[in-house]
Amino acid sequence: MNATRELFPLVSVDIALFSVDQSRLQVLLVKRAEEPAAKQWALPGGILKPHLDDSLEAAARRVLAHKVSVELPLVEEVCTFSGPDRDPRGWSLSVLFYSLLPRDQVNALVRNKVEALEWVDASSPGHRLAFDHAQHLTAAVAKIRGKVDAGTLPLHLLPEKFTLTQLQRTIEAILGRELDKSSFRRQLKSSSDLVELDEYERGAQRPAQLFRASDGFLF
Repeated sequence: MNATRELFPLVSVDIALFSVDQSRLQVLLVKRAEEPAAKQWALPGGILKPHLDDSLEAAARRVLAHKVSVELPLVEEVCTFSGPDRDPRGWSLSVLFYSLLPRDQVNALVRNKVEALEWVDASSPGHRLAFDHAQHLTAAVAKIRGKVDAGTLPLHLLPEKFTLTQLQRTIEAILGRELDKSSFRRQLKSSSDLVELDEYERGAQRPAQLFRASDGFLF
């Protein structure tokens, strides 16, 4: 009697790392250096290693740190993609995460198994993405837009100290639409996520008050 070989799915993690630049929501893509999908653009990702990763979130943090020098203050799961045809190596499942970072804190240096990095428009990346990463990106964008639309403030995308104008422009970049300034500021008055500072940023007009995120804030 022939022994049957038990097959296990390939388990991986992928990360949509978002930032805001020039009033647009952007995402980090990597150009893969190895097969499968060598020379193609994709979200940063890698294989789960049970001897190194005590959770899928830990795997996501390890994978991104291994490929680009980015330390993530926030990592949140979006959803899972699975099936026999999404990866040429066989039946696989990938758990998608997203993260938010201020652009000035992203020191993205090419590391292992990556040929190049590029920040692209999250709604129109301008590249054909490897595997099913176009679906990944769509799901991740929908996730953060839904949270922001429901009133969650994307403070992880802002510098440590910021103005309300900067916050409004960041939210507009995520949602892809302009907000009424008066209505927006009225809604913020009841927010416990913002801390007023006795500091001001000088501008072309009158100085603008600075704020920071409250201690323990989570997006």
